[in-house]
Amino acid sequence: MNRFDLEERLIDFSVLIIEITNEMPSSKAGSHLAGQLIRSGTSASLNYGEAQSGESRRDFIHKLKVVLKELRETLVCLEIILRTSLFKSESNVRKAIKESDELISIFVKSVETAQKNMSTSRVASRIKNR
Repeated sequence: MNRFDLEERLIDFSVLIIEITNEMPSSKAGSHLAGQLIRSGTSASLNYGEAQSGESRRDFIHKLKVVLKELRETLVCLEIILRTSLFKSESNVRKAIKESDELISIFVKSVETAQKNMSTSRVASRIKNR
């Protein structure tokens, strides 16, 4: 999967989150969780855009970790919404849970790979400078 496919997938995920929140009840709990969900669920794609223009490898990794944090928060929020039945479309909530879980797996691996590559380039740099 290239970065453009991943970016499109994150944008589609954000759209799904918006659809879910637009259908949530206006109760106190519904409004609170909808607000949380809209913030964390859409920020993953926005922060990924930021990561693409990271100023350094360390900055890139930090921004990927922010994406991962937001995806995990979104997953927990979706689980709460599912368990409390604060939705109109259970299938959309389940679809979002599945997608957030898959995206978390992708970003865990991406962070690990980026950190490994950073360590490898440091070692190569040290050897070269000897």
